[in-house]
Amino acid sequence: MDFYGFYTGKVFDAYRYLGGHLTEAGAVFRTFAPAAEAISVIGDFNGWQETPMERVYDGNFWSCEIPGARAGMRYKYRIRRRDGVSLDHCDPYGFSMELRPHNASILRELPGARSQDGGWRRRSFGGADRPLNIYEVHLGSWRRKAEDPNGWYRYDELAELLIPYVKEAGYNCIEVLPLSEHPSDASWGYQNTGFFSATSRYGTPEELMTLVDRCHQAGLGVILDFVPVHFAVDDYALWNYDGTALYEYPSWDVGRSQWGSCNFMHSRGEVRSFLQSAAHFWLEEYRFDGLRMDAVRNLIYWQGNPARGENKDAVQFLQNLNSGLKARFPSALLIAEDSTARPNITTPVWSGGLGFDYKWDMGWMNDTLSYFQAPVSERMEKYHKLTFSMQYFYDEKYLLPFSHDENVHGKATILQKMNGDYEGKFPQGRALYLYMYAHPGKKLNFMGGEIGQLREWDEKRQQDWELLSYPNHDAFHHFMMELNKVYAANPAFYEKDYDRDGFRWLDCHQEGRCIYTFERRSKDQRLLAVFNFSDQKQEHYQ
Repeated sequence: MDFYGFYTGKVFDAYRYLGGHLTEAGAVFRTFAPAAEAISVIGDFNGWQETPMERVYDGNFWSCEIPGARAGMRYKYRIRRRDGVSLDHCDPYGFSMELRPHNASILRELPGARSQDGGWRRRSFGGADRPLNIYEVHLGSWRRKAEDPNGWYRYDELAELLIPYVKEAGYNCIEVLPLSEHPSDASWGYQNTGFFSATSRYGTPEELMTLVDRCHQAGLGVILDFVPVHFAVDDYALWNYDGTALYEYPSWDVGRSQWGSCNFMHSRGEVRSFLQSAAHFWLEEYRFDGLRMDAVRNLIYWQGNPARGENKDAVQFLQNLNSGLKARFPSALLIAEDSTARPNITTPVWSGGLGFDYKWDMGWMNDTLSYFQAPVSERMEKYHKLTFSMQYFYDEKYLLPFSHDENVHGKATILQKMNGDYEGKFPQGRALYLYMYAHPGKKLNFMGGEIGQLREWDEKRQQDWELLSYPNHDAFHHFMMELNKVYAANPAFYEKDYDRDGFRWLDCHQEGRCIYTFERRSKDQRLLAVFNFSDQKQEHYQ
């Protein structure tokens, strides 16, 4: 490993040196723990008795070899702090972990060695002039398996179910909520303990590799939700790893996040190398086609609060991360979940930006849902909530998201939000989604929205598939499938998303009638979109 690069935050493959690695004779274990007094490896291979590690290189790294260790064996590092207290930790760079509540690391070979998808790097599921229609899914609650005590399908079983469904529905990309190992189901994967470990909830790394490979063979892209901001507070993981704040800030003022987790200290080169290597790992080893980065606001500003100022070290980390990933994976999609007004999120790093391909348009999402929640009598005064987005749209490359966050925590599902009674919500929902797909910007929809789900998402329950036995929901589902196909078949809806000549308002001053008219253009196609969002027929409009 490039040790100087590791210390200065330049490394993208630290996992090839650090962690537990299988050899012909057994395994070699290496960890970074500068402040530790002593470290031993304990595991299945030595009866959970201590095998001492030795300081190597400059004394901040520890290493040992254990003959006879084999794939599938569990292990931990027993780290003795300078105060004499010892704690057993999972491997920060481990490639697999036990299912909660257990937390040992598991020896595995690098998953990329088993990939069947040799041509993945030549594919491109993005491109500003191409359609991008994302189906966001939580693997544990899309469907539930009656035969499993936790209700979970394995990764390879999901490949049999999810891929045909997504293909038939007309999406061309799947985005999965975080799959890094995490102790609490209720965190949905956003509070991690194993940044290099695919969660064992749904099977083995090899089975996840199968799922990704099968998606690629079916022509689907796969984006992984990645969390570079914070980590779980569990003391067996990164927190106080060597007896000191090695990964986190020593002060709770900036060290504790709004979610009760630990904020990464991005000013440390070792932390930057850790996170860059994790991002690289998922793209290189599992062949994911891109990363959606969570809570970018909390990287840009201290604690996500603009009043506290910009976190320049974290911004620099993002720039180095994105430019480094793009150099290694030019076609990878890098998407920012960012609710700030900071400019240049999707501007290339070499031009002073953060280097993302797309940014979630949270303003469009909030304004649009607010409009459709309102009764028609209030839409006249809210009229320009639907025109405002095009005043700033060309500042960034925006993606239009109706994500999991808009389907939980008392917010109601997308269809629930629609104004009116049960029968009235369906035409409102069709109008909403038709407007979404006609509007410039790539698309993302959370599972359940396509069937008109009326119950908030619960990670412990599958989607209400029985709704498809009701005519309104079945018709809505077929409408969404047809809309997805219309979107993909008409270049005017996507080819010039970010060119000013790809969109033109024809009429956006019909406040009293709630009518909107605009044109979408591609090189060889022009489409006219006319919307009547009132509850009255408009017989004389030209």
